[in-house]
Amino acid sequence: MSRGILVTGAAAGLGRAVARAFAERGERVAVHYNSNSADAEATLESLPGNGHVLVQGDITAEPQRIADTAEEALGGVDVLVNNAAVVTTTATAHPPAETTFEHWQQVWRDSVAVNLLGAADVTFCVARHMIERGARGHIVNVGSRGAFRGEPDHPAYGATKAALHAMGQSLAVSLAPHGISVASVAPGFIATERVADWLTGERGDALRAQSPFGRVAEPGEIADAIVYLAAPGSTWASGAILDLNGASYLRT
Repeated sequence: MSRGILVTGAAAGLGRAVARAFAERGERVAVHYNSNSADAEATLESLPGNGHVLVQGDITAEPQRIADTAEEALGGVDVLVNNAAVVTTTATAHPPAETTFEHWQQVWRDSVAVNLLGAADVTFCVARHMIERGARGHIVNVGSRGAFRGEPDHPAYGATKAALHAMGQSLAVSLAPHGISVASVAPGFIATERVADWLTGERGDALRAQSPFGRVAEPGEIADAIVYLAAPGSTWASGAILDLNGASYLRT
């Protein structure tokens, strides 16, 4: 029987690739989005199979409604992928020496609200549904290489992704008695439409040169790893943080 999958921030980019990867394997997907309805509908229409739904909501303000809506629409959420995030774009850059204090404060507060607190709240609400149903569920957090190597132009991003990893490891222990596994992925740079301009010119060459493979990741490569961590046979990976950066950063 197919499972119910909730992917936050699934309107485009990596979230869209994750939704497709699960749908291609016969799962039923709740495509969550906040404001980008056109892209979310395009994602929904692109999914193979049946039983997929749209779930709209702000994870910072409506986590319970998002979780409840997905739970009812899918007949139970068996897998949660925490993908929604304030990501690293030119607009969200905030190096201390080059930004205003007002912008610094705004990006930090937005990043903490979405990347950490929003993910934590949705996780709580979904996990409680899993516990009530006695479901052996899976939660996968989308972290970042930046949590380990640092993000000098986007320190709030690196810090909140590090916190997300830590949250995942704590919950891996506390939710294991309920049969729920929790793991994280830590991708490097991913070639999504939102950052396509970063891959042009000298900046693009520098990004590709970070990996000895001479390229950046495709969204589908990260999505496949997330599918693995959410597979029924992957419970023993609970607590793991899986590096997906093409050997561009090696932890010891």
